[in-house]
Amino acid sequence: MKGTRQAIKYSGNLRLQWNWSVGLAFSLILPVVINFFVDQTAGYVTLIYSALYFSAILLIYFRYRPRILDGLVSFAANFTHEQEQILRQIELPVVIVAADGRVLWVNNRFQTLTDKPENYRKNISTIFPQLVKEVLPTNEWDKDMEISYGERSFRAHMQKISMDKLVDDSELIERNSKNAQNFFYIIYLIDETDLLTLEREKRDSRSIIGLVYIDNYEEAMEAVDEVHSSLMNVLVDREIQRYFGAQGCLAKKLEKDKYLLIGNNKSMEDMVHDHFSVLEDVKTINIGNDTVITISVGLGLDGTGYVQNYEFARSAIEMALARGGDQAVVNRGRQMTFYGGKSQRNEQHTRVKARVKSQALREIMMTKDAVLTMGHRITDMDSLGAAIGVYRAAKTLGKQASIVIGDEAGSVRLWMKALKEDKGYETDLFITHEEAIARCDENTVVIIVDTNRPTMVECPEILSMTNSVVVVDHHRQSIDQIPGAALSYIEPSASSACEMVAEILQYFEENVKLRPLEADCMYAGVLIDTNNFVAKTGARTFEAAAYLRRHGADVTRVRKALRDDMESYKARAEAVRNSEIFMGCYAMSILPSQGLEIPNVIGAQAANELLNIIGVKASFVLTQYEGRVFISARSIDEVNVQIIMERLGGGGHISIAGAQLSGVTPEEAKQRLKETLKQMIENKEI
Repeated sequence: MKGTRQAIKYSGNLRLQWNWSVGLAFSLILPVVINFFVDQTAGYVTLIYSALYFSAILLIYFRYRPRILDGLVSFAANFTHEQEQILRQIELPVVIVAADGRVLWVNNRFQTLTDKPENYRKNISTIFPQLVKEVLPTNEWDKDMEISYGERSFRAHMQKISMDKLVDDSELIERNSKNAQNFFYIIYLIDETDLLTLEREKRDSRSIIGLVYIDNYEEAMEAVDEVHSSLMNVLVDREIQRYFGAQGCLAKKLEKDKYLLIGNNKSMEDMVHDHFSVLEDVKTINIGNDTVITISVGLGLDGTGYVQNYEFARSAIEMALARGGDQAVVNRGRQMTFYGGKSQRNEQHTRVKARVKSQALREIMMTKDAVLTMGHRITDMDSLGAAIGVYRAAKTLGKQASIVIGDEAGSVRLWMKALKEDKGYETDLFITHEEAIARCDENTVVIIVDTNRPTMVECPEILSMTNSVVVVDHHRQSIDQIPGAALSYIEPSASSACEMVAEILQYFEENVKLRPLEADCMYAGVLIDTNNFVAKTGARTFEAAAYLRRHGADVTRVRKALRDDMESYKARAEAVRNSEIFMGCYAMSILPSQGLEIPNVIGAQAANELLNIIGVKASFVLTQYEGRVFISARSIDEVNVQIIMERLGGGGHISIAGAQLSGVTPEEAKQRLKETLKQMIENKEI
């Protein structure tokens, strides 16, 4: 108690009372002086009385000060004891811990919960491993944290209490020294187990709507006889009903190749955790059929009700089909998540879709005065060739037409030079971004080829300047699709945009006559995107090539135009020489970009070369160009490189894809690619 007396002194109202007592004693000096002037005897009497009064005040101050302080402390202790009893009986578990996390005090409910004695003085982290010193509040404000003990879940409400602040806020006492900072923590445990259980049940019971389409029903049924087609139909239906029924979903067959799903959020989570294994299970059905059956799944959830969830599901299934099918798409309104899509979509032998799209494109062109066509930034041969084909179609219809190209990339510079020098073309065959913006209006149709992403187009500014936008692309559709397209023709099974445009030209009512140089450009686009007719090549690819040959495409001329210079050839060879094999089957390399005009094109060629190595399932070549790292990804048929590149912000085809990374070095991008591959393999996504 002696140390307590020395550590504190009077403060506030108590100190004010003593100051007034001493002040009033000193105020008696004035009457004493006056009495001396009036009467000396009276002055002495007053002086003696004042001295005795002042002495008594000092005696009382110094004699009773410790007793008063002891009384205050005793009162505080008794009051605190009563508070402690109330706090000890409170229904919430409460614990007080020191600054280092050591337990100082616990109440009865805490003892009952943790089965710890009243004198338990170990660190709080021995009871709750989550409550380490680093998570305790650093400033004097409340902090909540979710913790668990046994099978119960709690919200730990933590308060930092400063001992110094308790003294400083007192109106009776104060500290002599303000250098030390002593504090402790009060932690209240609020049991939220039942609340969390109800929230989880509510979340799990939220409805989802889904659609299941059989991608190639007609082709699969036509490939077998009538008896086997009935059996196949039953087996596919049984597999779909078995899987979704086991997940707690109702699968109602709407048509011969379409199903409606009704389930809840718990069903969706189980299917996501299972990676929609039904996609692979259906493909194992084999009763002698040569065509592998695939299905697509579209799920809609988090909407305001059944109607909106159905709209989400419809958008999801459309996205799945536009991306080639054989995958599941979960649409939450503002976010789409993709699963599956590991197999190559079979080529559609029928040309009905190409004919319908060709007629629709012709009708749109006929209603407009001018046509602007463009591809993606850093124009390649497929983009240029497809644009040339659209240009010729517009000219056949008598429309003003131009191709929008910014920088002339090295891979197409020779072709553009040849087209510009040809006197058969107008001077506005190629126009810049500024010219396109000045020319585009509501009477202009903008036709985009070889890309379906608005961020990748050559001149995105003109997309909002007209309500007539057409998209013709062979890449899988991405989430950030071009909004408000009047016509969208996306065919992932096609080898190239040039192949698609060649088919469109054949169904124009007018007899479109390609010039030999134009046929050469389109043929070169097909040749490069198929890696000399090796990758993604189907019957329709050769038919498109035959159409171009009939219009004057010369194989020798194209081959000579596509030859590389010595520096490019050496760089490609160097990339192959320095390649490494990651996880036993993934070839990776960094292409030296010094001295190369368009290193990303050479990187794509190097990626194709790496596929010729035995055991390589996929190849990735990275190169730095224009402040970004370009990744060229290639595979034959075992790995879907498109979903890998999508994880890195890119996209493409199942066997040909790419991505661009900003703000990283090639080495950092390579490490990021490795981590992505590891994660996807662990999650069984590839």
